[in-house]
Amino acid sequence: MRNVLARLDSPAPAPPKPLDLRHVASPAVRELLTYLNNDTFDAVRSGVEQARGCTHPIQLAGWTQTVHAHTGRVLRSFNTADIPTGRVLVACNNRRASRCPSCARIYAGDTYQLIRAGLVGGKTTPDTVRSHPRVFVTLTAPTFGPVHGCVWRDRSGCRCGQHHASDDPRLGTPIDPRTYDYTGAVLFNAHAGELWGRFTTYLRRYVARLLHLTQKAAASVVRVSFAKVAEYQKRGVVHYHAIVRFDGPEGSTEPPPAYATAAVLAKAVKLAARHVTLTVASNRIGERTFRWGRQIDVKQIAADDGKGRLTSEAVAGYIAKYATKGAEDAGTIDRPVYCQPCHGRGMTTTPAGLPEACATCDGTGRENVKHLRVARHVRQMIRTCWDLGGLPEFAHLKLWKWAHMLGFRGHFSTKSRRYSTTLGALREERRTWRQERHREHLDLPEETDETTLVVSDWTFLGTGYSPGEELLAAQVRHERALARERRERVKTEGEPW
Repeated sequence: MRNVLARLDSPAPAPPKPLDLRHVASPAVRELLTYLNNDTFDAVRSGVEQARGCTHPIQLAGWTQTVHAHTGRVLRSFNTADIPTGRVLVACNNRRASRCPSCARIYAGDTYQLIRAGLVGGKTTPDTVRSHPRVFVTLTAPTFGPVHGCVWRDRSGCRCGQHHASDDPRLGTPIDPRTYDYTGAVLFNAHAGELWGRFTTYLRRYVARLLHLTQKAAASVVRVSFAKVAEYQKRGVVHYHAIVRFDGPEGSTEPPPAYATAAVLAKAVKLAARHVTLTVASNRIGERTFRWGRQIDVKQIAADDGKGRLTSEAVAGYIAKYATKGAEDAGTIDRPVYCQPCHGRGMTTTPAGLPEACATCDGTGRENVKHLRVARHVRQMIRTCWDLGGLPEFAHLKLWKWAHMLGFRGHFSTKSRRYSTTLGALREERRTWRQERHREHLDLPEETDETTLVVSDWTFLGTGYSPGEELLAAQVRHERALARERRERVKTEGEPW
């Protein structure tokens, strides 16, 4: 008993003395050693792991409380002031793999599940959808001039008379840049989304015509559902890959009539793609008519029988792969090229409130295109975007804003309303699953929206990691990559865990 009282009366252990880290050259290592000395390393690493190795996480500070709606009792609370770093890291959720591979991988996974659900069912989509007629469609852009390597039927070599290796930087660039239609290429990219919209309208018309019905009668018995993704070709213009499917009038929950076959769908797609046009008029360039190129590919998606035909799994993986890509695959950059200080306006404000030309861009509103580390072909397409963007008739296209995308400003991945589930529903399902795991970990009672109220206040602090956190994030990314490789080996080779 005396020993127990002596221990109770003894003073608390002194906090650890700060380490002398002046001899450590790396700021990141100094920071990690400080966390280890303060016994906060595990807490900091846990915060980094919650961001899933994101490249540019968002830093937030604040608090949140879950309150019982009837009694006002605080069920749980969290405050960033109680954690070592004083802030939390939230993943950026950028879909581009060039910006954040970690978040892009999750986006690609969601897109895969969305596409796959519309092919074989799942995620609130009935399994019977796999029996609906569906085709895989590729719609390309027309030619704007001969380019290196882009030969559709002639396999003997390029039109320039040479054979190009797969990594030849000339692939996709014009053979004669002086005659290449840069204006047409940029305007096609800018109107590709509208041309797709007209294609879907024409498609429904041709479906009705082939079924010998009026458009109103056809809509009452069959629905055309689709999901598509945009991809850049080497020459810097976009083309579309799409899954087009026949459903009943209410969507995926109903089968189409027996006479609405995959052959009818394929023929309607080809007719619509061949006849849809879009006319653009301008005083500078005159009148241009845009249509899809001759390279139209329509393939029926077969059952998943493993006989080498185009299967649902292969199509879903193919679509998801391109959902995280951008114009950088065509050799351009993944950021806007307008002047950041003046936000592309070419004008700034003096301390006295008077407008003046921006000193950074000399009033042009854009970066010096000569300094961009891109190929000459891409640089000329960016210049064309700026030149056309200055015309009043093309102001609505905002080509100066989308010059780094070579004029394309549409969504890379879209779907019709009744195709399958939504990305929002998939993210909500994932968020609910995490909350449930967190509740079980803390051994909290089950809650409902009717009995709880969440009150919070958050402040944006910035983006990115501290030097020490960046090292931890690199380790998290490495461990996640190893785990993915392990899963792939198990899937392909049957290697036991």
